[in-house]
Amino acid sequence: MATIAVLSMSDGRDYVQRDTDAFVLESERRLTERLVGAGHKVAAAGVPITNTDLATSEARRLAATQPDLTVFNYAVWAFPHYSVLSASATPGEVLLLGNIDPRFPGMVGMLAAGGSLDRLGRDHGRVWGDIDDDDVLATVTDRAEAAGVVAGLRGMVFGRIGGRSMGMYTAVNETGEWMKHFGIDVEEIDQWEIVRRSDLVDAARARAGREWLEHHASVHYDGDRLTPELLERQVRSYHAVRDIADEWRLAFCGIKGQPELTTHFATMDVAEAFLNDPYDWEGAKEPFICATEVDMDGALTMQILHMLSGTPALFADVRHYEASLDVWDLCNSGQHATWFAARSDDPAENLATVHLYPEVFYFPAGGASVHHLAAPGDMTFARLSRLDGSYRMQISRGAFETYDDETNERLMRASTYEWPHAFARLGATADTFLSRFGANHIHAVPGDVTDRLRAVCALADIVVDDLDDG
Repeated sequence: MATIAVLSMSDGRDYVQRDTDAFVLESERRLTERLVGAGHKVAAAGVPITNTDLATSEARRLAATQPDLTVFNYAVWAFPHYSVLSASATPGEVLLLGNIDPRFPGMVGMLAAGGSLDRLGRDHGRVWGDIDDDDVLATVTDRAEAAGVVAGLRGMVFGRIGGRSMGMYTAVNETGEWMKHFGIDVEEIDQWEIVRRSDLVDAARARAGREWLEHHASVHYDGDRLTPELLERQVRSYHAVRDIADEWRLAFCGIKGQPELTTHFATMDVAEAFLNDPYDWEGAKEPFICATEVDMDGALTMQILHMLSGTPALFADVRHYEASLDVWDLCNSGQHATWFAARSDDPAENLATVHLYPEVFYFPAGGASVHHLAAPGDMTFARLSRLDGSYRMQISRGAFETYDDETNERLMRASTYEWPHAFARLGATADTFLSRFGANHIHAVPGDVTDRLRAVCALADIVVDDLDDG
């Protein structure tokens, strides 16, 4: 749901207003009704903007409601300087909506206003058509929700727990750049805080988490790399990160993990999976976006996708391309939220196919790796990356697939079996993807959020790189 303000621009001549005011207000009523019906909160001026005083005063009044998006509605010809004055008094995003009705030149008013704003360098979007048309409503809704995401990012704090992992340039960014571009602050936090705070977690709480995992998932203890004590350490680590997030008021985070924690303490696989889940062993909760290897641009991609979809967002390595099936195995150490196993509101249903295996040789400290296979379904894949320092959002539409048990097993065992897997068919060809994709990590959410994601990019000055275009 977005918060939307509506200003209906009109003609400044009083003798024209006698014939147009009712039409303008009816247009505003229908627009407001449709937006409210779509689930948005709407504040409308309730009066046609017919002079310069109203253009400024009504824009300021509605701006006080802190809308995600302000719609300038053009049902009739409108004096363009009213739009300029209203835009100057509107601090947020502006969308011009031109009604298509041959009786009145609303489209002409929109174009005159849009050209004026272009000339002054005032960013805005444009939509035209009848708001009763579902496609027009969807376009306005996409822009409003995108504006809500961009506005929502401003003022967030990202927790960078640990520094750059294993030399990955694609996983780090400069603090000032994020603040300048997105309004996001970055809090630098040492990984020692996870170790220190883990010891402070109540023993009964850690035991309860372990027992819940043993009850709902399949735990494969080996007495070495995975023991009840190590699993409880991972549960403690989860609570430690939640405490850090609460204390520092973090909106999302990343954990370096490698090599310090994975060599000398425990892997963060359990913590990262359940931070991203909509539940843990203590009940339902909001997903808290967390990226392994402190992948900042990965975490930001996930946060945007989560805000657009309301679901957990996938984090994975682009591990392997299986040419015989034209599918990718997206696989990374324990990072996938367990929700992806069945995408069910019931955690027991998701965890029924989750296995906690002893960690592999990469991680001598041990702990559990959270293994499962992602359920099939349509997906949107995306990744923020930088080309010569400038941001781009690389996007592909596709789906997760599963096959018969024998094929699933064969494909998972071809890479690292103990880790979570998602078999992905992308709209991009393998040649296009491998020649252009700007990172080793990729992210996804269910369904098609590409229109809203493109709108976010337009508002946030991010270039869209559609990998499906070839």
